[in-house]
Amino acid sequence: MKKYTIAVHGGAGTISKKNMTPEKEAAYLKALNDAIATGYSVLEKKGYALDAVKAAVIELENNILFNAGKGSVFTNTCTHEMDASIMDGRNLDAGAVAAVKNIRNPIELAYTVMKKSEHVFLIGHGAEEFAKQNGIAFEPDEYFFSEFRYKQLLKTKKANETALDHNVDTDDKKFGTVGAVACDANGNVAAATSTGGMTNKQFGRVGDSPIIGIGTYANNKTCAISCTGHGEPFLKAVAAYDVSCLMEYKELSLEEAMNIVVMDKLMKIDGEGGMVGVDANGNASLIFNSEGMYRGVKSSDGRSELAIYKQ
Repeated sequence: MKKYTIAVHGGAGTISKKNMTPEKEAAYLKALNDAIATGYSVLEKKGYALDAVKAAVIELENNILFNAGKGSVFTNTCTHEMDASIMDGRNLDAGAVAAVKNIRNPIELAYTVMKKSEHVFLIGHGAEEFAKQNGIAFEPDEYFFSEFRYKQLLKTKKANETALDHNVDTDDKKFGTVGAVACDANGNVAAATSTGGMTNKQFGRVGDSPIIGIGTYANNKTCAISCTGHGEPFLKAVAAYDVSCLMEYKELSLEEAMNIVVMDKLMKIDGEGGMVGVDANGNASLIFNSEGMYRGVKSSDGRSELAIYKQ
């Protein structure tokens, strides 16, 4: 039996210590810990990495603190458009959805696309119709409403800008994507990522989160990766798959490969953010080039970490 591990993130970016109250910090750390515990319990019972990452991300989607699921930010038209993707490293099976509305757990829909369709990526109304046919839970607009997110929208509209999960009272930038990666006791890896996108986004904009190989990637030969950050540079860098390529073709370690992508390649194109990753030996790495990243990891060898800022 191999070491099993789960790692999660709840967004990266300019997370200012001066604006972080002890109560807010405790709430974020508890939310991350709850997600890790949910996913880790699957691994403890000798479950698959795929089921562990799905369970962890659902936990984060259900928490209003994060820009995914219930806590998703508002678009320019005062709606919520959500994206998600999931990938199984055993066989490269993958599922993804983008610009879906009123779906309680977009990661559940992405998983269902993978399991119950011949496709990988569904968008918009078509994805919602597929969700209805497969019994995916919907919620009314009120479920996704929060005063905090609405104030963000009003502020960004007034400034005529698109915001990456701006803190409405400060100049903080937090990229509120959530994600999880896991390696199970049999050495299988998986990754999942979910987001509400950008505040005040227009024109059906889609970032890196739902795109296989960019926001999410998993392959038992190399690693599983979930990204968070400013989506456009991550798209240009093919960020998640690039880590896998460096491991496969240059025989780098997980941490070496992630460092090259996050700290060199992305930074050269103003790509702020980070990623969490695991390899098939249960090694985990959590790397970011921003001031902070909501993150945590737990392994069967006793490793257990929760953090927001640089150590």
